[in-house]
Amino acid sequence: MLDQALTDLGSGEKVWSKTTPAERRDLLSRVHGLTGRYAADWVRAAIEIKSLDEDSPLLGEEWMSGPLALLQGIEALGDTAQALAEGRSPLDGVRIDAAPGGRVAVPVLPFDTLDKLVLNGFRAEVWLRPGVDAETARRRAGLAQLDPAATAGIGVVLGAGNIMSIAPLDVLYELFAHNRVVALKLNPITDPLLPVFEKIFAPFIDLGVVRILRGGAAEGGYLVEHPAVAHVHMTGGTQTHDAIVWGQGAEGDKRRRSGKPLLDKPITGELGGVSPTIVVPGPWNGDDLRFQAEHVATSRLHNGGYNCIAVQVVVVSRDWEHKATFLDELRAALRRAPQRAAYYPGSAGRVDAALKSYPGATEFGGRVLVENLPTADSPLLRTEYFSLVLGVVELPGTGAEFLAGAVEFANDELMGTLGANILAHPDTLAELGPAFDGAIESLRYGTIAVNAWTGLAFGIARAAWGAYPGHTLADIQSGIGVVHNALLLDDVERTVVRGPFRPAPRALLSGMFTLSPKPPWFVTNRTAVATGRDLVDFYAHRRYGKLLRIFYSALAG
Repeated sequence: MLDQALTDLGSGEKVWSKTTPAERRDLLSRVHGLTGRYAADWVRAAIEIKSLDEDSPLLGEEWMSGPLALLQGIEALGDTAQALAEGRSPLDGVRIDAAPGGRVAVPVLPFDTLDKLVLNGFRAEVWLRPGVDAETARRRAGLAQLDPAATAGIGVVLGAGNIMSIAPLDVLYELFAHNRVVALKLNPITDPLLPVFEKIFAPFIDLGVVRILRGGAAEGGYLVEHPAVAHVHMTGGTQTHDAIVWGQGAEGDKRRRSGKPLLDKPITGELGGVSPTIVVPGPWNGDDLRFQAEHVATSRLHNGGYNCIAVQVVVVSRDWEHKATFLDELRAALRRAPQRAAYYPGSAGRVDAALKSYPGATEFGGRVLVENLPTADSPLLRTEYFSLVLGVVELPGTGAEFLAGAVEFANDELMGTLGANILAHPDTLAELGPAFDGAIESLRYGTIAVNAWTGLAFGIARAAWGAYPGHTLADIQSGIGVVHNALLLDDVERTVVRGPFRPAPRALLSGMFTLSPKPPWFVTNRTAVATGRDLVDFYAHRRYGKLLRIFYSALAG
């Protein structure tokens, strides 16, 4: 079956090279329609995979991080394909701004009027590498689709087992950003989604440019080592990546020391890491402390903690007058969040390992909170636990002194560079001024979220998603390359997301203009299921009459 799939794709590459930009845009449109048609089947498969109750309030996560993310990704990529088909740059008409350090910033949220309505008060931009100017950015946007006839062989995608839209979005990126036909090998955890994905990707499968396969490590190994395969992309852990690249055991160690990989082809990947949230001390009131503690809890508990971008370390000031109250609120938020089954293999063992390393940790309902962490040489700083383990580090100082120390700590002591979060009161941001801009520039992370969670960037289709550039196969950290990036931007360095410090209506009452209530991805949002389902229906069918229903549901949450 594997050999036949690769043979089919070899023929499909020739077909793909002759598929015009307009035809590619039509294929995306058809896949978009099929995603909407089979969205409910998708969520039912996720219920089975993740052992969720059919009436669980956490099902909103599956609607939003599953079919909604794919619908938005297809739509944004379709707009790029349409621009290229018409001989335009995807950045025509887009105002490109300056960013610190000789960079330019491409706005990706809000990108249109709909974005302003659905995510009012949130902003995001993609920073390109220093020295790339606006003219160059416009000229290079489109990547391999600038020459669609020049295909790049067969790419193997090793699908993720945690967020159900990762694998299909990675397939689209291989097809369009790199102009490769794709063999997707599903993670065995997600096998129940095979029939759904086959229906959704039927236009690409029928064309011969996508094959979706099942199997374990043996099948994955066979695919990545096959001479017909030109490139590998994976989502997972560093151990899996290194086993693919260098091999295992003594032989793998020997290859790494000699710098001679076992894998004889390029590999890209998103590998997670230890993500921080930096809590900048400021004049927070009681509602702020409660809301932002819930924000941090969500960033750890979402999807049961099985997110590459899940927050694992909270950095607070030991000199902040509200530190004790904030930590009280954080403990309370972790306790009151809905319980769920630990579906991901090995989770219990990782929790046990954390408890063994930190015998003074607090455990409640399978959730582990480790306070007063050392600031160096500690397992929680260097190990992605991929489970419900959260640590707290206290650093001295306030204002710019604290922020500079927190940035240095995050850069130098934490494993990985996928994403970092900063929570700061607007008055504090105003006081910090250029020092805050300098902190953003200094953080070496692929996504930085200010008063938001970096997980939001995953769902912003035009945002780039991946590690901070510069990693090598020998020191892979959070991976190499980016995905999503529906504008097909070249020279990506990072994505920067900014959100409202307070939700509506409380924000409005305090003079902060935003219409966004408590975000529907919060684990304590009471209407997340209805909001997520209605958002999928809206993006699938563009029934504008549903917008009022969506806004009402979001406010009720």
